[in-house]
Amino acid sequence: MSLETVKADLAARAPDLSVIVTEDSTATVDLAAAVHGVEPGQIAKTLAIRVGDSEFLLVTRGDARLSNQKAKASFGGRPRMLGREDVLRLTSHQVGGVCPFGLPAPLTIYCDESLKIYDEVIPAGGSTHASVRLPLVRLVELCGGNWADACDVPAP
Repeated sequence: MSLETVKADLAARAPDLSVIVTEDSTATVDLAAAVHGVEPGQIAKTLAIRVGDSEFLLVTRGDARLSNQKAKASFGGRPRMLGREDVLRLTSHQVGGVCPFGLPAPLTIYCDESLKIYDEVIPAGGSTHASVRLPLVRLVELCGGNWADACDVPAP
């Protein structure tokens, strides 16, 4: 069902984009990077976060880690990653296929500044075997245009 909601969302809001369904799993950053032949950072992972009473999504590069200090400064409180059940409730996607598309209700979505080094990114597509390849500017547009500086990236 989640894959279908992503396809329906993209058909309505971005008919030029398509969901890539693969035989091999894309459930983790490393698996997705191998399937798509890109570096792990180019995989756009979607984190479900709670700060106080607010729940939202943060799309960041695959090799980034949420920084408590940066996230607290960006979101006004200490971030808490949501558990599997809350992720499913909030996004309708199982862990391994979580993406900012096909959501059951409007939700604030931030894109992390760490993504800005890529022209093209590949988030999941609502399934552990699905992805969407798109320009970063298009991802940001589809996510509402909100930026945050909430993650640390590995040293080069």
